Amino acid sequence: MSKAALTAVITGAAGEIGFAIAERLADAGYRLVLSDLDLPRLDALAAQLPADSVLATQRHDVASMDDARALAKTCATTRTGIDCVVCSAGLYEDLPIEEIGPEAWRRSMAVNLDGTFYTVQALRPYLSEESSVVNIASVAGHRGSVDHTPYAAAKGGVLTLTRSLAQELAPKTRVNAVSPGLIDTRMIKALDADRLKTMVAAMPLQRLGTAAEVADVVVFLAGPAAGYITGETIHVNGGHYLHS
Repeated sequence: MSKAALTAVITGAAGEIGFAIAERLADAGYRLVLSDLDLPRLDALAAQLPADSVLATQRHDVASMDDARALAKTCATTRTGIDCVVCSAGLYEDLPIEEIGPEAWRRSMAVNLDGTFYTVQALRPYLSEESSVVNIASVAGHRGSVDHTPYAAAKGGVLTLTRSLAQELAPKTRVNAVSPGLIDTRMIKALDADRLKTMVAAMPLQRLGTAAEVADVVVFLAGPAAGYITGETIHVNGGHYLHS
């Protein structure tokens, strides 16, 4: 694959992590197809990227298989194979177990787990040789999370889905995951301040991570330096996983 020919699709690209990934991949020479539920915000952010790096932006509800197919149709019009898919869209809600009804449970599963599967399944026919998929999971998928049971359960599913896809899509496509911990985003700012302070103090690195630090790992997994890595998860959490 020549550098000029690389194409990446990023879902949830209007989020802090998703957009940081878009910036890093654009810097690495990828042309981008970006999707998000919030198209106006996505278009405003995409305007900050080099003009020749953005092939398309699209409104995309990842919980909808029809929207996944529409994204695939857009990718088909670019007349190029897809070298990288990053499934970054997610939903994080603060829900004690007694407040979790069927709709809230299903909503989290639909966005965080179903959306990853729908995206990969729809884009699979357009994946190029030596392509890669990177799924954004979470430390919550490994250790659980108080008041975030649906989110943690869905992200645990993403981890297993990643391992299954790595086997099904091989040898053409590598599939890996990144599990962020406490990253300085709007999502983390929704946590109780005292609880967050205690959690950060217990971590070996004693600080929040940045979206750019997550993005750097995604770019590594997408590229040739990770050419013999598949079915794996890389933690980006400052040691948070060590302190359950």
